[in-house]
Amino acid sequence: MSFLAPILEAAAPSLIAGVTGGLTSGAMTGSNSALSGMLAENSAFSTGLEAQEMGAQQQLDLQSTMFDEAMDQQAENMREINSLRDASMAQRKADDGITKKFIESIGE
Repeated sequence: MSFLAPILEAAAPSLIAGVTGGLTSGAMTGSNSALSGMLAENSAFSTGLEAQEMGAQQQLDLQSTMFDEAMDQQAENMREINSLRDASMAQRKADDGITKKFIESIGE
């Protein structure tokens, strides 16, 4: 059996490297799958955040549109009020003119 010692001594480093290499390879495969899982989870989380951001942006767009429509309606209401006010002032001036002519006709 002593004749096997030199062969075992020569083969031992390659056997140890093969065994540890196999373990390292297995560990790397596990590490890669763990990393792939984490990347997939991160991708799903990012997709969720993007969907949430898109929903929030749609809500802001809707609010902006509603605000613009409300402001347009308020501006139209103010134009109508100003038109009615102008017509009322013109009517008052006409009424004042008629009243002055009536008073002048009484004084004659």
